[in-house]
This record gives sequence, C-alpha cells and structure tokens, in this order.
Amino acid sequence: MSDRHTATDNIIADVMANPSPAKSMGDPGITPLSPSHIQHTNTEQVQSEPLFEVVVAIDFGTTSSGYAYAFIKEPECIHTMRRWEGGDPGVSNQKTPTTILLTPDRKFHSFGYAARDFYHDLDPSESKHWLYLEKFKMKLHTTANLSIDTDLHAANGKRVKALDIFAYALAFFKEQALKELSDQTGGEFDNNNVRWVITVPAIWKMPAKQFMREAAYKSGLVSRENPEQLIIALEPEAASIYCRKLRLHQMVDLGTQATHNGLSPTENVGSGMAQAKEHVRRNRQSRTFLVENVIGELWSELEEGDRYVVVDCGGGTVDLTVHQIRLPEGHLKELYKASGGPYGSIGIDYEFEKLLCKIFGQDFIDQFKVKRPAAWVDLMIAFESRKRAAAPERTNPLNINLPFSFIDYYKKFRGHSVEHALRKSNVDFVKWSSQGMLRMNPDAMNTLFKPTIDHIIQHLFELFEKPEVSNIKFLFLVGGFAESSLLQQAVQNMLQGRSRIIIPHDVGLTILKGAVLFGLDPSIIKVRRSPLTYGVGVLNRFVEGLDSEEQFVLNRKNNKRHQQLDKTQEDTDQVKVSQSLSLVKRLIHMTPELQSFHLHWLLLFILEFCNKDILFEV
Repeated sequence: MSDRHTATDNIIADVMANPSPAKSMGDPGITPLSPSHIQHTNTEQVQSEPLFEVVVAIDFGTTSSGYAYAFIKEPECIHTMRRWEGGDPGVSNQKTPTTILLTPDRKFHSFGYAARDFYHDLDPSESKHWLYLEKFKMKLHTTANLSIDTDLHAANGKRVKALDIFAYALAFFKEQALKELSDQTGGEFDNNNVRWVITVPAIWKMPAKQFMREAAYKSGLVSRENPEQLIIALEPEAASIYCRKLRLHQMVDLGTQATHNGLSPTENVGSGMAQAKEHVRRNRQSRTFLVENVIGELWSELEEGDRYVVVDCGGGTVDLTVHQIRLPEGHLKELYKASGGPYGSIGIDYEFEKLLCKIFGQDFIDQFKVKRPAAWVDLMIAFESRKRAAAPERTNPLNINLPFSFIDYYKKFRGHSVEHALRKSNVDFVKWSSQGMLRMNPDAMNTLFKPTIDHIIQHLFELFEKPEVSNIKFLFLVGGFAESSLLQQAVQNMLQGRSRIIIPHDVGLTILKGAVLFGLDPSIIKVRRSPLTYGVGVLNRFVEGLDSEEQFVLNRKNNKRHQQLDKTQEDTDQVKVSQSLSLVKRLIHMTPELQSFHLHWLLLFILEFCNKDILFEV
C-alpha cells in the first residue's frame, strides 16, 4: 500500500459542539465510507482570548435596534447608546427603528429615525424612487433557502440584496459606536480594540446565524482574519445572563402574592407596568446602568438544580429557553433546546392590515402601499402608538389618524369616501371620526392581539408539558413585546401560579445589557442542547429484499449501495461548550480530489435521502 493510502487510512475530524454554521459549498458528493466508531470526549478546550478594551453589543431587532457597551476595566458600568434624534409620542427612543433608506442610485442614506423621517418628508412623486426598508430581519427566519444572494423588497417594490442591507446597518452602528467611544476616551478609538457582540434569535437556523457573520465581515465590523472579535449571542441567553443581576427594585414580580415595588396582590398587571415605566422614565437621563459584581437578590433564591424559563418576546419572533442553575459558580445549563416561532408583535400589525383590507379592499391597500409608500409608513406609525396603549382594563376607544393621502387616494380609487366604506363594511367595532380618525373600541384592538398571543400561549403550554420543563421556579418575560399588559395577563392566566413571572424594568433593553455581560464573560454558558441531529452519509452493500429500493445509489462500478445516515450527534443531546466529537472513518478508496478533503464538511451536511419530514440540509 502506498504512503498516500497509509496516511489516509483513518481520517479524524473534530467537530466543536457549537460550530459556526456551514457556508454554501455546493454538493460535495457522497463518498463511500465504512461503518464508524464515534469517540466522545469531555475535555473542554481552553482557548486564549485576545485582549480587548471594550465590549460593544448590537441588538439588531425586527422593529428596533440599538447598541450598548462596557469597558473591560469597568465591567460593572454598562453604557447605552446616545439618545436618537426623532421619536414618536409615547414611545421610548432608547433604540431606533430598524429602518434603512437608500438613495435612488442604491447608496446608503440613513438608518433609524433619520431614515424614516426623511422618507416621510419626501414628495410622493419622489419617494417612490427611494428604497425604504423596515422589518427586514424576519427575512432571515422565513427564507427556506437563505443565501448571500437572497433579496429583500423595498417599500416601492424594488429588490435589493439582503446582505447589502444588513451590512449597511451594521456599518452604521459601527460608526456610531466608535464615534461615541472616541468622544469618551478623548481620541480616535481603534476598532481592533473592540469585541463586538450581535444578538440573534435562538430559534434561527444555522444559515441565518452565519448570514449575520457574513454581513459583519462585509460591513467592516470585523475581519475574516480575526473572527473571534465577533460573538453571535442568542437573545434569550443574553436576557438570562442579565436577569441574574436583578435587584428587587429593578423588576415587577407578577407571580407572587408578596408585595414588590409597591404592588399589592389586588393591583392589576397594567398598574404594575405603569409604575415600572415611571421608574424608568425618572432614571432615563442617565445612560449608564450599574451592574453589581454580585448576583441579584432574586437570583440568591435559586438553589442548585433550580430551573427557570426565559421568554423573549420581540418584534418578529418569540424565543423560549430553559436553563438550570449550577452552583457554586452560577453557570447556566440549557435543559431543553431553544424553541419558539414567528409570534412577535409585528403579527399584530399584520392583523391590522387584514382589518384594513376587509374594510377598504385588498386591491386598494396593495395599490396604496405601492403608490403612496411614505403615507403607508405614517399610518403604521400611528397604529404603533395606539397598539402600545392597549390594555385589559381599557374602556375608552383608541383613535388612529388616517393620513390625508389615504383619504384622498381612496376617494379617487373607489369613487366614494372612507366614511362610506366603513358604513358598508359591517365592521361594527371600528367607527369613523369627523376628525379624520378610525375609532377602534378596546375589543377591536384585543381582537388584533389575539392570534399572536394565542400562538405564544399555546407554545408555552406545550413547552411546560415537557419532562425537562417541570418544576420551573421563575419565568422571565423579556423583550419589547413583554411590555404589553395583554400578553402579561395571558401568561399569568396560563401559568395559574405554577411559576413566578418576573419582568425586568425597561424590558426592551434587557437583551442588550445581557449581551454586553456575555461579551465580557462568554464562559457563563456551559451546556447547551443540540438543536439538530448531525451525521455522515454512509454507503453500505445493498441487500435485496431487506433494504428499501428508494434508498440506493449506484457506485462508480454501477453496483447498488444502500444509503444511511451515520449519526454523530442526536437532536436534544446535551453538549458542553467546546466539547468535541472524534469521528473515525475509513475510506474504501482514495481519489486525488479527496486528498485534502475535510470531513467536517460532511458532518454539517444531512443527506437528502433521509426522511425529509425530520431532516434537512444545513
């Protein structure tokens, strides 16, 4: 046997428990392999961490985004971003809308409030040439075959590369953060001294997470030569890390009969959050949050093995993670793989759009969005402020201003007035006001919330039925949507006192602050659950009458071979962070093109012949 064949008799590939997602590599083909022997090792690999001066976390949300940072030498001080110019009445501007505006020649113009306000002020005839995008993050969750060539649609219907848009957004935050750091330190701050953290939903598939890393490379946030400068943090994990630090005065406790923050057991959910918001408003002049170098009073109640759930309710998705505390270090162990779905607050926006279609017609709404895109944005902004005012105890109507261009365009489109359309629509809970407003009674708004909240409650119910999710001590409700008292009440009714429901003050910044803490100490998460089953395609001798005719291929000699998946990691297996798996394979034959073959490519490739109901390519 030649030296070449001797050297390649055994190929050993180490696959990390939390590998970076595979890039699109085309079809590497299926190499005939003999049955495998899997060796599991529990040794934790210690990697030398580069030294950074500051950690900057970017919470890239579906509806709003922002950044926060902490200097390595002052880890107890988390600074949130500067106040954004612009804003909406009754809506906090501690973040900025995830909106981006490109010029007619597709150059970056602005992001956030600046993009939205500039677009709003454009003449209607001019605005249709500009590319305005919002809520585009959901594309990464909903696209089945996500790639670097995936497109997004702007408000005017034009297509633009998703990678370009995400890169523009990250470059914007890089510029803003570095400028603020330079002002803080009195000199130009070097990007090489920054460890960046980007938050993503835990339920995202690997290609979506890798897409964010590719966007970071393209934006200049980090380089491919220094990938460890960027950490992709899971949103519910970040929230969990921050909740460890909570003091009693920094939260609302909805799940206990004891008095907290001045709340008695008879006070309702809405009044509790009202007090929390007032506390936040009084302290909002300071952008620095002090995080004590000890665990919070709430966390001190946890004992070894105690379990809790983090429910991250964002604009686009809802993420649920189950953690168990490990003492004495306080490390976290994931008990059940992250779950959830597209149940974020934008689902309420879609219900509102469906209501408008029912009243004014699908054809009109479709045309109005294309012909008057800026006015459509105005209408949804008006709805957003009213959406935030919805509450279980509300009795007075919610008024939504209709843009003049909506009223005018509808009359030209239909030949009759908006008021006439409302009378003929048989939608009793929406009335017309002579001041140019839609008047929605509280039941109407609650109806818009119901489908989204029902999805969340159903998922929570199914999660709590799992054996791994028994005896839950706390449920942390975080994310911007967690401010909704309608959602809070629904969660309370579902749990019926089984767990204490904790809502941090300023829930919209919980993930952001937790992401900074995670960047300061990534080792806090010790054990995760494998989200997928990984394996290698194996070709065995085909046995007539025993093997399925649907699962055979012809080898190079036109002999039948049976395909099967040789599993290396089962779905839901517990895996230590940095744990490796050693996989030993023997190649039946070696061809020149396989001399530099990397086996870990195969480990991230689940074969098409497997049951497509449960397995797919990653």
